[in-house]
Amino acid sequence: MDSKLEQLFYFALGGALAAKEKFEKSNDEAKVWQEKAEQNARAFFDDMAERGAQEKDAFKSMLKDLLKEIVDDLGLATKADLEQMRKDLGH
Repeated sequence: MDSKLEQLFYFALGGALAAKEKFEKSNDEAKVWQEKAEQNARAFFDDMAERGAQEKDAFKSMLKDLLKEIVDDLGLATKADLEQMRKDLGH
């Protein structure tokens, strides 16, 4: 009887150690996966921020050109026109 009880004890101990090792391995794999996911998320965020800055500059330039075209089409006086008029009038 002691032999069967002893075998059962060692079986349970072995099973517990195997489960512990499996859990630790899974935990380590999860940590590695999490670190990679964080790096990928940071890289994606940085890329999108950079693209946003580039698009902002392109949009600003396009808007500026469009506004100049509208001012010309409407025949509005520009800052340069007003400065020239001041010079012509002697002010």
